[in-house]
Amino acid sequence: MTRNIFLLLPIIFLSASLNAQQLYVPRNIQKAIDNGTRTLDGKPGKNYWQNEGVYDMKIKVTPETRIVSGSETIVYSNNSPDTLKTIAIRFVNNLQKPNSPKGGYAPDAALDSGLTITSFKINGEVYNQNARNWGTVGTVRLKQPLLPHSTATLEIDWHYPLSKVDGREGQINPTTFYAAYSYPRVSVYDDYNGWDMLDHTGRQEFYNDFNDYKYSVTAPKNYIVYGTGDLLNPDEVLQPEIAKRLKQSYTSDDVIHIANKQEVDEGKVTLQNDWNTWKFSADHITDVCFAFSKTYVWDGGSVVVDKKTGRRASLQAAYNDNAKDFKESVKWAQFSMDFFSNQWPGVAYPYPKMTAFQGHADMEYPMMVNDASTSNFAFARLLQDHEMAHTYFPFYMGINETRYAFMDEGWATTFEYLAGIAESGKETADNFYKSFRSGGYIRNISSENDQPIITQSSQQAGMGYSSNSYGKASLSYLALKDYLGDELFKKALHYYMDQWHGKHPIPWDYFGAMNAGSGKNLNWFFNNWFFTNNYVDLKISEVKKTSGGYNVTVANAGGFAIPFDVVVEYPDGKTKATHFTPAIWQKNEKVQTLKIPASGKVKSIKIDNGVFVDFTPEDNARVL
Repeated sequence: MTRNIFLLLPIIFLSASLNAQQLYVPRNIQKAIDNGTRTLDGKPGKNYWQNEGVYDMKIKVTPETRIVSGSETIVYSNNSPDTLKTIAIRFVNNLQKPNSPKGGYAPDAALDSGLTITSFKINGEVYNQNARNWGTVGTVRLKQPLLPHSTATLEIDWHYPLSKVDGREGQINPTTFYAAYSYPRVSVYDDYNGWDMLDHTGRQEFYNDFNDYKYSVTAPKNYIVYGTGDLLNPDEVLQPEIAKRLKQSYTSDDVIHIANKQEVDEGKVTLQNDWNTWKFSADHITDVCFAFSKTYVWDGGSVVVDKKTGRRASLQAAYNDNAKDFKESVKWAQFSMDFFSNQWPGVAYPYPKMTAFQGHADMEYPMMVNDASTSNFAFARLLQDHEMAHTYFPFYMGINETRYAFMDEGWATTFEYLAGIAESGKETADNFYKSFRSGGYIRNISSENDQPIITQSSQQAGMGYSSNSYGKASLSYLALKDYLGDELFKKALHYYMDQWHGKHPIPWDYFGAMNAGSGKNLNWFFNNWFFTNNYVDLKISEVKKTSGGYNVTVANAGGFAIPFDVVVEYPDGKTKATHFTPAIWQKNEKVQTLKIPASGKVKSIKIDNGVFVDFTPEDNARVL
């Protein structure tokens, strides 16, 4: 395949007005820029700040009643320049309460009482709070304001029931449970919205501060607890042979069966105390979660994720022994974690562990994923890749998923696709992406599918939310990758990630960082993809024979600046493709006349959009 070069040359000589194209900036973001916490050049502002907490939690689970109870201390640091007169407490699982806002139907079995607070203190003062009138976020008026650059110590005792119907959390079966979002937390207070008071409705996802965590989970004997972070006391909760295998798995290239079905069934895994207390820690991370089961088997292995230092990550899987796909989970994770660390995004996996837990959520959490089992191994592997790719976005990068889901789901979809190419070949990965990601979006002509990607996720629902968050966003990243080329695209992506990991980037930080990292003003591209009602639809409007080939006029009916090939087919079946990057749309986003070289008799000329599935493919070819 040839790559078109000559059409890129005129783009170097852009008019000043085109280079100076500005993107729409909302008033609250502009205020943050004026305050010096954000910039338009991709770097955090000189006055950038973010708040944080140090959490120490003691949690107990009672499987028979599904009750999770806890006692926690939070040392919350107000690093902002603002005096806080209130503090917002978030508890996502209040979604179970019948009167909490919901984004869709909830069966009776999914409803329950929600959070009960039995004790609430701030700096030693008792507050009359029981959370009964809270939705998924509640406000506490402080008796003493929290001054800038000072701390407050919160002490909270609480309990709530795990959901009877498991989704992102809850009871998976009578002996297996997933406890996510399982503790009251201080909501985010940031530089562009103040307190994050958006209720969780079950559709949009999450936005959390980077915190340090120490937590323990007390569970009955024979229940194995799997959690975010390092397990600090394996010898205090596991029988010696099991603890030995777990430790061996931390450095093993082979898959080790830490606990097999017979051992699990015969009670030969945990110590036989009535209760065991499992202790974990994780620092500078946006959340922790845990799961527990007395019937799941347990596998482990590891992979080198940082080849410069030799650092390894532990990879574990917990599942029902009859789940055949999960028997491959650790092996698949070894490949994908190596790929993510060294290829795309090409940033070493930043955490010490990743656990795949069999549930029904198809959901990511820091250092854990909760995926359903399926007999379709190719889909199971892709699903695991997708959820594990979320390590980078939203967790490593601190994305506000509630408002800007495309900043994490779009990247996970892109990395899933690129990993799929390495695992199964480009044709297989392309076909899956077209059928599962881009095809469904473009074939659905409902108006919500054409909302600008920049539309806040909290204002979207249904297919509009899915298209903007997953398929369209991923297509924008793939289009930019094609436009810049792999080397420059990775350089720009790494610049963005270097500037913003461990912080809270928003779309304008991404736009500015990619401009700075690439050394190009890409605002025309970002405006085209993020701030318009464009869609994917090219068509050949005219073909004229020339002395050296053909002039092919391509109309961009849909408007998105996408890459494509013009393919010349000869009577003998041979073809020649010329590739055009999105750069050709910079000066004129609606129509381009392309010089396509061809010799001898030509049978047909067609456009091939690749994974950018076209709305009207029937007008993408001309028979000559």
